[in-house]
Amino acid sequence: MARLRIGQAAELLRVSPDTVRRLVDAGELKTVRSAGGQRLIDSAALARYMAAQAKTEPPEMIRESARNRFPGIVTRVVRDTVMAQVEMQAGPHRVVSLISRESADALGLKPGVVAVASIKSTNVVIELPR
Repeated sequence: MARLRIGQAAELLRVSPDTVRRLVDAGELKTVRSAGGQRLIDSAALARYMAAQAKTEPPEMIRESARNRFPGIVTRVVRDTVMAQVEMQAGPHRVVSLISRESADALGLKPGVVAVASIKSTNVVIELPR
């Protein structure tokens, strides 16, 4: 299972690393220690936490550009024989995209995978960060 450093989790949650540490100390997020002693967060557990924390009402919008990139974490993938429905949590935003199953398989998309939703008009493209 993929594990994230405190700073990576903070970036995905759009909070400070200190906030993530407080969430860990409060038992909201579980960690394991690396061989070097770093606290690491299970990415699938972070995905479940983010999905549970998602607001049902979208925030008020201000002016936005036509192209937006939202780093986030995959929370759910539903595959059939041809297509895949990919759900992501990008900060407070839930993003859903329909892509080919072949693309979802090639990207290795599953809950806990860190990805980027690239949105232009009505098309949502799922990419993996470098």
